[in-house]
Amino acid sequence: MKIKRILIANRGEIAIRIMKTAKKMKIETVAVKTAVEPNALYLSFADIVFDNTEDTSDIPVFLDIDKLVGIALETGADSVHPGYGFLAENAYFADKCLDNKIEFIGPSPDAIYKMGNKTIARKIAMAGKIPMAMGHQGNISNEEEALKVAEKIGYPVIIKAASGGGGRGMRIVRKQEDLDKMFVIASKEAEKAFNDPSVFIEKYIENPKHIEFQILGDKAGNVIHLGERECSIQRKHQKLLEEAPSSALNEKLRAEMGKIAVQIAKAVGYYSAGTVEFLLDSEGKFYFMEMNTRIQVEHPVTEIITGIDLIEQQIRIANGEALEFTQKDIKLEGWAIECRINAEDVQAGFAPDPGKIEKLNLPDDSYVRVDTGIQAGSTIVSSYDSMIAKLIVKGKDRKDALQKCKKALDKVWIKGVKTTLPFFRMLVRHPKFQSGNFTTAFIEKDLDQYFYNSEYEEMLAAWLATKLFIEENLSDESINIDFKNSREMSPWLLNKRINQF
Repeated sequence: MKIKRILIANRGEIAIRIMKTAKKMKIETVAVKTAVEPNALYLSFADIVFDNTEDTSDIPVFLDIDKLVGIALETGADSVHPGYGFLAENAYFADKCLDNKIEFIGPSPDAIYKMGNKTIARKIAMAGKIPMAMGHQGNISNEEEALKVAEKIGYPVIIKAASGGGGRGMRIVRKQEDLDKMFVIASKEAEKAFNDPSVFIEKYIENPKHIEFQILGDKAGNVIHLGERECSIQRKHQKLLEEAPSSALNEKLRAEMGKIAVQIAKAVGYYSAGTVEFLLDSEGKFYFMEMNTRIQVEHPVTEIITGIDLIEQQIRIANGEALEFTQKDIKLEGWAIECRINAEDVQAGFAPDPGKIEKLNLPDDSYVRVDTGIQAGSTIVSSYDSMIAKLIVKGKDRKDALQKCKKALDKVWIKGVKTTLPFFRMLVRHPKFQSGNFTTAFIEKDLDQYFYNSEYEEMLAAWLATKLFIEENLSDESINIDFKNSREMSPWLLNKRINQF
């Protein structure tokens, strides 16, 4: 193994995830300590911590290419893992690493550039006769051109950032009079998020399923896929829950879509882990959407049903090793579901709710995997994403996975910030979600409410409030309640005894 020390150019749960695999492979890791999170959990998992707390730059260190390359050189890191987000899909960052003889644990700069630019990716897909939604071949330069393109394609259309991802720089337009406004909004959002205002337009497919295929490629040109993930539960075009495999695919469709995913990867000489994303309509027709040239947030569900450590594969591929699997070796066993537990106010449209995590309880059952960079006392800062933890469960089939997901969610307790937990508890009990008959429009069209409150939760909340009231406000020594005694803990009994005073 020529890779001996990896700089993790990221933070939070993905930094810990990479560090755990690196430790298993006997590879050292370097973490970057920031002034925003000087006591972050991920720092304790690293072999070396670079103190960047004195940095007064306006650019966050995880977006500062020169700074990160300098840290790698200063700490003796021979490689960099970008994780996801930040600079993970920045071709210039990958190129800068290679120029300084630092191995970039990801695809080539050329592949990142070609697949990261959606208009170039569309041209490559068209050349390969890969099915896509009807759209314009190049970027749209102004509102007048956008109007002509939309009229030719036919409404509804969707405006997308050419360099985008994660739902940013994306707007749906259903009628001509909204086009000018949406074009300006999408373009400005794209410029702010990706430093590139370029957008393109394609036909909007109503109520599809969002299906993505995990691929792996090595530097010798071997490419395989590891099956699909379904990511149709979304808000604001951003994923909330993922599962693998998808109940919408049979073996024939899986093979067909997987073949196309491999074809796209090979067209750009792709190596490392990557994801090819499709939209699947109600008639079983699929359309290439984009390729993500990085590890995905939802990669654990694929790891669970295949038994393959994707971070390990990324490191081995970067090290020059050939894939140890062929397509015939890949078997999908069981079912996995991932819930992204975020610090968000569901009732306020999933708005971020930063703050301090006062208490945190996460399940540790054998069927549960939790990926997190948070512990009690940690602060969810507004500077970064709102993720608290990824709760991943495995079942023998979808029904079993859903039952276990319910149990696991009910064991999670987080105090200090509002979270997406009530939403997930509602979701796994929703008949349409349980049936598998849902689309990307599920949240907007199929929900009467965004949250679930059980009688148990209400009882527990009442008891905790009563307990806190007694401890903080009543000093009468005649109140002598043993909170460890199960009978004394009854909220009804507590209420009766308090009413005596």
